[in-house]
Amino acid sequence: MTEAGNPTEGHHIVIVSGPAGSGRSTAIRALEDLGFEAIDNLPLSFLPRLFAAPVPRPVVVGIDPRNREFAMDRLIAAMAEIAAAIGQAPVLVYLDCDAHTLVRRYSETRRRHPLSPNESPLVGIERELALLAPLRERADVLIDTRAMTPHDLRAELTRQFGEDEPLNGLAITLHSFSYKRGLPRGADMVIDVRFLRNPHWVADLRPRDGRDPAVAGFVEADPDFAGFQARLEDLLAFLLPAYRAEGKSYFSIGIGCTGGRHRSVAVVEALAKTLAAKGWQVSIRHRELERTTGDAAPVPGMGVA
Repeated sequence: MTEAGNPTEGHHIVIVSGPAGSGRSTAIRALEDLGFEAIDNLPLSFLPRLFAAPVPRPVVVGIDPRNREFAMDRLIAAMAEIAAAIGQAPVLVYLDCDAHTLVRRYSETRRRHPLSPNESPLVGIERELALLAPLRERADVLIDTRAMTPHDLRAELTRQFGEDEPLNGLAITLHSFSYKRGLPRGADMVIDVRFLRNPHWVADLRPRDGRDPAVAGFVEADPDFAGFQARLEDLLAFLLPAYRAEGKSYFSIGIGCTGGRHRSVAVVEALAKTLAAKGWQVSIRHRELERTTGDAAPVPGMGVA
């Protein structure tokens, strides 16, 4: 472990990767604005040397296949070497994006893809996604940037890294979502709440969302709600300390319903308050509300109690 007084102790060491066009440069700049020392596309042989001496501030390093030394086994070995040297594993942030969206972004900018300079962007995109697939599977933080603007990505990184290091060693993100739009990528656990009564079918409640007290009251009045909430809290009371003991720094829970506006939002809001009251660092994201309003869900009072 890191010796007492080592300036590296308690600081994030973040490695950002993902396919070209997924927002890697935006992510690095966002973390730099949060006080990170930013280093982009460092040769892998230099990576362990960067942390041979203590660092006085958090560091973000951008890694991608353009690097002439890039190889998955070398990157994984370098990360293990860093963890052994300073007693603190780097946090691997992977920016995920599908090929269709990446092709559209390249067509808008008319840039050449670095892995297919003389072929179509799709060829390079497919090569890169295949090359990075093992890294995606190892990610500590997986962020789907398909529907994100640069502002959205900066806001998400601020939620993840803009606050002090969680005292209990595990930061939890709760996502509400619509099953019609697919599962949130990167969720460690997914809970389906479509069995609860749907406020959508109540005319006065339909235009509101799960943050509204009337909608939340309607959902919580369902005869099945109290038993479900109690069992979910019991499950997390068992799992979260176990994940923390295993060394996990981030845990993401997706809670979904049909439209992603009423039941899932209300359950996320209620669960976030409960977890925060128990001392967990919690952030929330209401995916479908952000799509329609552009506003991130408020998280007043969420943090380490």
